Amino acid sequence: MITIDGSHGEGGGQILRTALSLAAITKTPITIENVRRGRKKPGLQPQHLVGVRAVSSISQGKLNGDSLFSNKLIFEPGDVRAGTFDYDISQIAPSAGSTTMVLQQVLPLLIFSPDTSYIEIRGGTNIPLSPSIEFINYVFVPTAARLGVNCQLELQKWGFIPVGGGAIIATVYPIGSPLSAINLTEKGALKKLTGFGIIANLPQSIAERENKQAKIMIDEMGLSNLAQYEVKSVVSPSTGNAFFLLAEYENCVQGFSAIGELGKSAEKTASEAIGEFAAFNQSPGAIGKYLGDQLLIYLALAKGKSSLNVSEVLPHILTNIWTIEQLLPVKFEVSGNMISVEGIGRARI
Repeated sequence: MITIDGSHGEGGGQILRTALSLAAITKTPITIENVRRGRKKPGLQPQHLVGVRAVSSISQGKLNGDSLFSNKLIFEPGDVRAGTFDYDISQIAPSAGSTTMVLQQVLPLLIFSPDTSYIEIRGGTNIPLSPSIEFINYVFVPTAARLGVNCQLELQKWGFIPVGGGAIIATVYPIGSPLSAINLTEKGALKKLTGFGIIANLPQSIAERENKQAKIMIDEMGLSNLAQYEVKSVVSPSTGNAFFLLAEYENCVQGFSAIGELGKSAEKTASEAIGEFAAFNQSPGAIGKYLGDQLLIYLALAKGKSSLNVSEVLPHILTNIWTIEQLLPVKFEVSGNMISVEGIGRARI
């Protein structure tokens, strides 16, 4: 039994997600204390509780402490299995909890399962402080595929705060050989920009204003010839708005999201995403700060040495590295914005 201090570093949910995933993959019993102690609302929130139970059910494990707001969790994993799985965050409590975070928690397990798996997750798809479904679909999935992760997403409904009600279905294929190391150190030339003004049960003019603001800012950067814009009116049980910018470079893809909120103008929403893009585009990094964080667990499991040049090494990244090193015999090297690790070459059992 390994004990993990959930208050380490920034003390958020990433410790919980990474520790449980690796515990299931390596069949290591763990205790996590001080769960999410660094957050305004500590303990297990609905999306975390769904993720915890999902990992346990997929790995046929045993849980103690899996209750709402619990700050201590004991997990004894069994054998990871393939199957068809269905998780609804709103069944825990009325919530727009993040479907994408639950997916990211179970995906590392499922690629080591014996067969193809199908997983449906219902909740929020575009909510604050969480990767948007556009980011996962357009940025994370194709980048993870370069390591050998094969996941296909079907988005049935979008979910916004506070109602949620979104639904995603993921088809996850098991790996046939260890994941491959990757080296993403230079982003290369910018090839294409696509802006998406996303609306659900709201006037189309909101998305059009977001696209107009994005165009103004991108034109000022001298990138008008690379950019195009779309209005996406999406299916959702609630009203909602988001803006997403996809940036395609010679060596990588990156995405920048902003969530519309009551009282925030469409122009401000778009400006948030374009501002993030401008900062990344001017940085030497080849990988955005959030994508780099999401890839760390796969680099540690891959065969060979991987290197990422991230735009910014967030405390969240350092906490995630610490968590991985508690459960795998790896040692990350962080030098400036360069992160490297020699992976263990984990094979499917």
